[in-house]
This record gives sequence, structure tokens and C-alpha cells, in this order.
Amino acid sequence: MPLNNAIAALHWRELMFDSTEELLQKIRLGEDRSLELKALRFRGDKIAGPSRNDLSDEIAAIANTGDGVFLLGVDDKSKEIVGIPVGQLDTVERYVFEICEQSIRPPVIFHAFRTELPDSTGTLQPILKVEIPRSLFVHESVGGYFHRQGSSKRKMPPDYLARLFQQRSQARLIRFEEQLVPQSGMSDLSERLWLRYTTKSDEPSEIVLLKRNLLSEEESGTVRASVSGVLLCCEHPERFLPNAFIEAVRYRGIRQDSNYQTDAQKICGPLDQQIRQAMAFLKRNQTIMATKEPHRVEVPQFSERAVFEAVVNAVAHRDYSVFGSKIRFFMFDDRLEIFSPGTLPNTVTIDSIALRQATWNELITSLLAETQVAETVGDVGRSFYMEKRGDGVPIILDESEKLSGKKPVYRLIDDSELLLTIYSARPERGDED
Repeated sequence: MPLNNAIAALHWRELMFDSTEELLQKIRLGEDRSLELKALRFRGDKIAGPSRNDLSDEIAAIANTGDGVFLLGVDDKSKEIVGIPVGQLDTVERYVFEICEQSIRPPVIFHAFRTELPDSTGTLQPILKVEIPRSLFVHESVGGYFHRQGSSKRKMPPDYLARLFQQRSQARLIRFEEQLVPQSGMSDLSERLWLRYTTKSDEPSEIVLLKRNLLSEEESGTVRASVSGVLLCCEHPERFLPNAFIEAVRYRGIRQDSNYQTDAQKICGPLDQQIRQAMAFLKRNQTIMATKEPHRVEVPQFSERAVFEAVVNAVAHRDYSVFGSKIRFFMFDDRLEIFSPGTLPNTVTIDSIALRQATWNELITSLLAETQVAETVGDVGRSFYMEKRGDGVPIILDESEKLSGKKPVYRLIDDSELLLTIYSARPERGDED
């Protein structure tokens, strides 16, 4: 994605040190927990300093600690506003983007703003203000795990790092789906969408949504949207959770080869909308065969009821805390593959998956159980997206085997991704439409 598009895709948030007066005051006072100053050195058209490694450690330290701002073009020792040559602003922005994307795991989201500040002579100098919002994740940079203490970065001791993982839910002591989403707010949730999960009440809407865990309150009292609130009640959840989407691809033949890709779609939006769009992608791309004796009977390539249950399960039970992973929905001539990020919950195994009922996401499954299936999805045997009876996997297995003669196969890949393979119908005698 081009840099400008990537930055434009980031949602609006409260600006930090927004006015010139605020910025100048912060610079006069010097670096602290939320401010880092950096002058840039150039060698020709290339940036000679600070190095990528040093800057990656500084950026990750702020993301691991809280909201912070980098002012690039300001000397950290003299506090002089030295500026950035106008012709180099694109280069600097690209430099920051590549560091955040390639040198920090998981990548850090940032917001870059170009502005001008007066130097000691009153001459306006271009600078780049880079805002680093508090992250949902714990970030590792080139030098390791850092946090910010005062104006300096420090390596995190093991006990501090363990606590931070716990606080950000990656140790699973707190459900990730109920965590607050930094830089979000109630205004990011669509009333049209959240009204589905509330009843008429004399209480303020904010209180109602807090009780439903669609909002969450910070220790400071600031109210943010929860992960579940974003996933089900935000028109564009990918603004906050960039990998909360389905990558759907139809391949001609039986190999995953981009040269034989006939259709592809990045399926975004609230979770129920993603399910609807995945089913539309299936209907658009599956072949319909027909038997001729004793009379014509149309046979779809896949059982729509089984695929519906499989997509619902993938969306409801995936691990949303796994950064950089999305659901993959790959169609071939002989099979359908659905990859879902995360391992199996609790004590569920591949052998017991059809018999056990468990999930990482209790809140998401409860909300989907209150979400009515849209008519456009088709006849899938459900009034609501989930009915929490534990019959989803048996339906997938039975309906698919009836159609293809082969039982679907579940596989756990590297203990981090669940793959479901559903085999295509192959009537002994028939024609393809």
C-alpha cells in the first residue's frame, strides 16, 4: 500500500500538542515520557542518522508505554528547531513508515503530520510530527523490548515485561475481546449497529453500552470502544484492528497460484457483514452441477449450510490478538480451505472438535447469537448467526460428507492456525453449469 494511502487509512484521533504554542512550550521544557526530539542528518538524498535500529527502539518504547510524540527536525540536546529540507519530507516519512512496518514486531501504527515551527531567528522550518498512540500489543524492536522512563528508553526487566503482556491481554489473563481499543470512543460505534444489542432504557446510551461490554472504561475514566464493540458495531473495524477481515480468493484448478486466480476480495466490515459477503463470494464462484437421471437435479459444489457454519465459526472463534493474521477463504476446483488464526481453545483437540463446545470469544459469540441472519445469506437453517448449541461442527462434517462423499478435515498448523478443508461435490454423472 502506498505510504499516503496507508496513513490516510488511519482513523482520526485526538491530536497531541496540536497547536504551535503547545509544541513550542513542550520543546522548551524538553523531552519527557511523551515527547522525543530528533534532529536528522543527511548524506546526499539519504538519511544518515538516527539509525533505523535506534529509531525503532525509541518508537517501540513509546508504543509500549503510552501515547507519545516524535518531533523530527528538532535537536534533542540544544532544543533548536533545525527543520527538515522540504524536498526530504517524503524521504523522512517513508523512513519512519519502513521502521514501524519492518523493524518492529508487531508493526506500530503511527500518525504523521507535516508542520512548520519558527527557529531561533523566527524563520519557519518544516518538521515532521509523528504521533504514536498507545498500542493494544507489546512491541519488540531490533534491540529487544523497551519502555519509556522519563525522557529515556529502558529495556524491560522480565517481571515488567510479563506484567505488560498480562495487561494487554496477550497472556490471556484478560479476554482480548473485552479490552478497550486505544484512541477509539463511543462515536466510533454506529448507533444503527449497536441498537441490535440493547433494549429501551432510561439510562444514558454510554451506560447501556458499558454494561454490554461494547464500551470499556480506562483507569482515567475515559471511555473507549471494546474490541467486541469495534468488531460488531463499527462500520469499518479494520481502521482499529487492521487484520480483522477475510481474504477470499477463487483459484482455477487445484493449486494456490496467483496466475490462476479468477476472483479475489478483501471482505471487511462488521462481523455479520463479513459472513454475508463470504457467502456471496461462495455463491458467485462455486460451480453448479446437475444429474440427468431420472430427472435434472442441481448439485452445488459445496453445501451452503456447511460453509455458512464454517465461516461463522472462523469469525466467532478466531484469535483476534494474533497480529498480522487474517481469515483466509480459498476456493479451488476440488476443495474449499478456510484458515482461521489461533489455536484451539482450552482442552479442545482436533479429535474432540465435533464433540466439545468452547471459544476464545464468549462475548462475540453471545452477540452473534443475538444477530439475525440476513435474508440475502440464503437458507442456512438458522435465524441467528449462532445458536450456541454446539452443532456447528457436526453440521459442517455431515452436510459436506453427504455432498462430496468425503469428510472435511481439520488441521492445526504450527499450533497457531486452524485449517478446515471441505471437499467439492463430484457427482458420478452430471454437467457443470
